[in-house]
Amino acid sequence: MKMWRCSVCGYVHFGDVPPEKCPKCGAPAEKFVEIEKEKAALIERSAFTNGLLMELYTLLAKAAEVSARGEADNLDPGCVGIFKKAQADSQVLRRMIMAEVETHIGKGKW
Repeated sequence: MKMWRCSVCGYVHFGDVPPEKCPKCGAPAEKFVEIEKEKAALIERSAFTNGLLMELYTLLAKAAEVSARGEADNLDPGCVGIFKKAQADSQVLRRMIMAEVETHIGKGKW
């Protein structure tokens, strides 16, 4: 299957032919450029990892929510320390994920 990129907004379409108009910006079919096979393979390959990164981001956000509830419960200093560390570490990891996805986008792997 071929991939096509809208030269106006960057939307990527999967199919044998470009769409009649871009679903994102409404540009006509002639504004689509076929993505080279090597680049298309990279996009397909990256889709799996990008999906995993987004799933991990969601799980880390949930971990931060749980940790905030645990910290508010304030059972004892040991528990509170774990919850605070989990919140801080999940925030750092989510920022790392955002930076990595931004790198992928910059390399056309999204």
